[in-house]
Amino acid sequence: MEPRLVKPPGQDFAVERLKSRYGLGGCSSGEYAFSNFDQYKCKRRSLTSPVAWPYNLASNSGNWTECCSDASYSALKHVSSPTSKASNKRSLLPHQINQIYDELFQIHQKLQCETSAQQKFAEELQKREHFLAEREQLLFRHETALSKMKGMEEEVLTRFRIIKEQHDAEVVHLTEALKEKNRECKRLRSSFDTLKELNDYLKKQLNEVSEENRKMEIQAKRVQARLDNLQRKYEFMTIQRLKGNSHAAHEIKSLKQEKVPVSKTCKVPLNAQVYELLTIFMDWISDYYLSKLKSEGSGMGSESPVLEFASQRNDIQEKCVKLLPVMTEQLQWMPFVNSKLHEPFLKFIYWSLRQLEAGTLHSTMTSTLRRLGEDIFKGVVTKGIQDNSSEPSMENKPKIAAFFRSSNLPLRFLSTLIVLKTVTQADYLAQAFDSLCLDLKTEEGKVLFLEYQAVPVILNHLRISSKGLLSNVIDSLLQMTVESKSLQPFLEACSNNLFFRTCSVLLRTPKLDIQILEKLSIILQKLSKIKSNKKFFELFTIHLMLQEIQRTTHPEHAFLCINLNSTLFNLGLTKCNSLTSNGSH
Repeated sequence: MEPRLVKPPGQDFAVERLKSRYGLGGCSSGEYAFSNFDQYKCKRRSLTSPVAWPYNLASNSGNWTECCSDASYSALKHVSSPTSKASNKRSLLPHQINQIYDELFQIHQKLQCETSAQQKFAEELQKREHFLAEREQLLFRHETALSKMKGMEEEVLTRFRIIKEQHDAEVVHLTEALKEKNRECKRLRSSFDTLKELNDYLKKQLNEVSEENRKMEIQAKRVQARLDNLQRKYEFMTIQRLKGNSHAAHEIKSLKQEKVPVSKTCKVPLNAQVYELLTIFMDWISDYYLSKLKSEGSGMGSESPVLEFASQRNDIQEKCVKLLPVMTEQLQWMPFVNSKLHEPFLKFIYWSLRQLEAGTLHSTMTSTLRRLGEDIFKGVVTKGIQDNSSEPSMENKPKIAAFFRSSNLPLRFLSTLIVLKTVTQADYLAQAFDSLCLDLKTEEGKVLFLEYQAVPVILNHLRISSKGLLSNVIDSLLQMTVESKSLQPFLEACSNNLFFRTCSVLLRTPKLDIQILEKLSIILQKLSKIKSNKKFFELFTIHLMLQEIQRTTHPEHAFLCINLNSTLFNLGLTKCNSLTSNGSH
């Protein structure tokens, strides 16, 4: 930007004052502008032209031209030359010209000062203008930033509003969850109070039972003392009966050693007819009393017979609880007894165990039953001395009573059922089920299965907790479904609440093995042929589970699909052609 020349105030006033003093008012102001020495020629022309001069200068017009020329020249030289030369020439000019020259020189100096001041002022103005331009650019940038910030503010406000709405929704949700938790805590507190009350009640019952147990222990001690008295009385009577016998001493010695452990040498009384008599009584009691079990779901009569039966059953159970420990101890004597008497003895034990199914086992019975099962499974080996009236006493070889491993089928079958009722070890149970499956392949085994009402014994192991034995349990039941004379009685024995409830629980098991399902479907298909069993299928919703299994079974399992279709057809729940119905056989 070029610096502009600004006239200082008072410049035009000084020029006008000079014009008025020397009579130059008609001349234009441009002719007397002495700011620039380039106007010298114009000034000289104006001086040589005819003008109205002052009076004292009129006579010397010729000289005036020269003087003016010289003065003009001197003024020019004064402007362009140093000050010393101008001062030398002043003396040559007239006084008025000198005065004009001095004033013009002063004006020139003032103009130079003002010009320099104006230049500085112009530079300052230029700097200020540049500074203002920069400030303007800065303001423009600030304005742009403010506009962006305004947009950002709107976006932030929008985001804040959205976050606030989300926060409010979350607060509402958490409030509802807190209320739900409070309600749940109240329910848990109520349940806890109920359980606490129940616990207090059970503690009270426990104290009562403990007191009753203490009384029973005192009574048991009294009974034991009475039993000891009876044993001493029996010893005395036996001594009196055997008095005069050469072997009486041995008998007395054996009676005194009754309390010695069975693993040691022991003796058996001479009269074996006592055991035969006892076995006859056992057979009689087993067949006419103990084997009369009331199956589940069969009692639909009046209330008084049910109460009478319950009372009678409780009496029987109490007697069985008392007899079973004694019978377990007597197993150690079985090797010395005729093997024909083993079967009635085990039969009595089996039916006693069956009587205890619905009752509550005493705490001491657990170890008794475990010992009973192990003795039946392993057999009894005893070394002892047998008395004989005609022969002198002599030590015999070890005697063995093999129950579970006996070659006699009825005895082995009974032993197997007792093992299944008393033993909990998986390896013993697996061998017992293998033996049972082999025995059920014979017609005699099937008859014994029905005679001893073994279905509830097998059902005790038909549960998913016995997963390793589940296949063996199903196989033993499946052996009974083979076409034979025992098939219909077996199906009738399975037509009760216990069997269908067990099957229902088993079918509800997720991811049940397909082979187990196939075997179970065979049994259910045969049971579905009995019209009266439809109520059991509906009572335990087995028909719905079979329909669901049919829907989800892969078509590759054709055997299972055929059995399911046949079962549902027999129940009247689906249409099936005769070929499919007969294909399950």
